[in-house]
Amino acid sequence: MSAQDDIEDSAAPLLEHLTELRSRLIYSVMAFLVGMIICFAFGGMLLDFLLGPIEKTMRDLGNPNPVMQYTAPQEYFFTLIRISVVGGLTISFPVIAYQLWRFVAPGLYRNEKNAFLPFIIASPVLFLIGAAFAHYIVVPLAMAFFLGFADLPSFVSAIMAGAVTAPPGTELLPGATGGLGLPATASAVSDSGVDIVFNGKVNETLDITLKMIVAFGVCFQLPVLLTLMGSAGLASSRGLRGTRKYAVVGILVVAALVTPPDVTTQLILFVVVYGLYEISIHLVAAVERKKDRAARAEGVIGEGESLFDIDDDDISEGEAAADATTGEGPKA
Repeated sequence: MSAQDDIEDSAAPLLEHLTELRSRLIYSVMAFLVGMIICFAFGGMLLDFLLGPIEKTMRDLGNPNPVMQYTAPQEYFFTLIRISVVGGLTISFPVIAYQLWRFVAPGLYRNEKNAFLPFIIASPVLFLIGAAFAHYIVVPLAMAFFLGFADLPSFVSAIMAGAVTAPPGTELLPGATGGLGLPATASAVSDSGVDIVFNGKVNETLDITLKMIVAFGVCFQLPVLLTLMGSAGLASSRGLRGTRKYAVVGILVVAALVTPPDVTTQLILFVVVYGLYEISIHLVAAVERKKDRAARAEGVIGEGESLFDIDDDDISEGEAAADATTGEGPKA
């Protein structure tokens, strides 16, 4: 067989793979477009749902008729487009994941398929949990902080002037004490000065909500990522435990970047992600124990041994210095 024949034989499977990849991509794009159209058809309902936290916050702060505005003719349309894109990706993700699995699965061994499939199932579930956590807990706290902080100077000034009369049914500001409530309007306090009111824009408010939802949804993928890396031998429970201090710094940086600049939401994200990091350590350790059991069954290691024992290179410098002084070897 000539070299030209070898090239032609190797080119045929490559063309088959490219053809299959094209078909998988077409199915994925079609699923995304269908999901996007469905979300656009119900865009108004989805927008009301996403703006629910700020609506509740505005009502709690004494606004009986919350109003949001848009300042450009095309702004509302493109806001619905943004919602449709995010919603379309969410709806079509199972189809996209299935097409990815069908493309990758033929090249995997049976044990690799059994290890990879749970991660495809767990990933969208964890994303939805993170998104729900952000929408129902984190976003309302952030909105309450910002809107309450904006009204706090007027509230404190009114207290110092002794001119506050608590209207019936008015909610107190977050963190305020006593029997004084937030006036419904600034004119109830004083007839002079400049009234500072919140006229929220739809796209800017939605931008905060979507960022929080996506940020928490992605951060909830941490156990999936680290466990998959542990299955592939790219991470170990011992290594993850040894890098805790670096993980803390990294999580703090991520929390400062992806959340609004208030301590409450940053602290919530830090606590949640660090908790997921600790859970990931135990999941990776479980993967290692499973590998040890398989290795014992094959006779690679004996009872009481592990594929992930501490190597001599992992002995600390202090222990090495002590061994050199005493003349003893490393302890088992």
